[in-house]
Amino acid sequence: MAWKKTVAAAVAAIACIAGSPGAIAQQAGTQFIGITGYRVGPYGANGAAFFGGFVDYLQLINQRDGGINGIKLSGEECETEYNNAKGVECYERLKTKSATGPTAIHPMSTGITYAIIDKAPTDKIPLITFGYGRTDATDGRVFPWVFPIMSNYWDAATGIVKFIATKEGGDANLKGKKIVLLYHDSAYGKEPHAVLEAEAKKLGFELKMIPVPHPGNEQQSQWLQIRQYKPDWVINWGWGVMSATALQTAQKVGFPREKMVGNWWAGSEVDTEAAGPAANGYYAASLNLGGKGYPVVQDIEKIVYGKAKVGSNPKLIGTVLWNRGVAAAMFTVEAVRKAQEKYGKKPVTGEQVRWGLENLNIDAGRLKAMGFNTMLPPIKVSCQDHGGSGQVRFQQWVGNEWKSASDWMKGDSALVRKMIEDSAARYAAEKNIKPECMGG
Repeated sequence: MAWKKTVAAAVAAIACIAGSPGAIAQQAGTQFIGITGYRVGPYGANGAAFFGGFVDYLQLINQRDGGINGIKLSGEECETEYNNAKGVECYERLKTKSATGPTAIHPMSTGITYAIIDKAPTDKIPLITFGYGRTDATDGRVFPWVFPIMSNYWDAATGIVKFIATKEGGDANLKGKKIVLLYHDSAYGKEPHAVLEAEAKKLGFELKMIPVPHPGNEQQSQWLQIRQYKPDWVINWGWGVMSATALQTAQKVGFPREKMVGNWWAGSEVDTEAAGPAANGYYAASLNLGGKGYPVVQDIEKIVYGKAKVGSNPKLIGTVLWNRGVAAAMFTVEAVRKAQEKYGKKPVTGEQVRWGLENLNIDAGRLKAMGFNTMLPPIKVSCQDHGGSGQVRFQQWVGNEWKSASDWMKGDSALVRKMIEDSAARYAAEKNIKPECMGG
């Protein structure tokens, strides 16, 4: 069977014929999953890794398990090129493809998330923004259709500050230090500004924020500023080519990579391998661990790539972003499974999946049973908390691989929660929303 791929109107089609690798065809009576993805353009390498893992996990559920409680999965992937307008067009296209809707949408773009966030309540389609998107949407009383699953950008930013503090010998030693936020000049790059400003005020460090225009392959002027400013640390809030360019340019100006920390979208093999030796010593936050040493990864390799021969790209197996795509698909599958407990073993609607997401409780035992083990921390979602974890882990690029540099940890969760509730309350007032739990 083939996973159908379409594109927004102005883009050339990327078609998968039946029986081609990495695909699942739409069929009546299946659970249809729509993907607003990107495999071309300046962020195509990142998207290909993430969505490759996503589709491979759906294939595993079909091939190994016969679907979810007997309900096979089908789907369609629409190419957005990480473009907001194309993302909206893909969303509009996918929501009409099945009587039960597209299950849940993973926009995989903060800009696209912002562009469709007000559409979700009307269309009754949950948005899963795994480690990205609008941070205050973590408050499900105001944003019942949006799920920044596991951890959000403010968790990442305060986690990075805490990690830097451990390297400096404690929070007190951050006073007077200089930290640069080198950020992608987009909605994504601007998400951590408010919380980092609050952290700087609280802990007494200087914060300098330097934007990098899309796509980020020219950073000479930015690193000239950094060299003149002489910061103690640089936080790399990059995506795509920006991260590799930052590492290479840092090497050219003599800034130590051991004093650079990326967020979890700037910490994959796509970034470090492209940077070559310039990446050595670089730290990055992570939502998940990479590697092939997990039973779920081994099952995909054995069943999807081996027996069924429908895998997307064997070179990506076990990489950080591919594993993240596997995890994202798992959250979708488990939300459907949870919804089936309440609504019956049949294709469920987006509204029913929303309930399933809000009642997810994936503990360490369930992670082990699914073969994820320690790839992810446990997660428990609720109406008040659409994230469910808030944890982050750090890794360091050494030689040609990522090595663990911390255990799972949280940043300033009290500060993050207060800022989330304050920001969500402002949004609620602006939109005339009464904060409440939907139930169902």
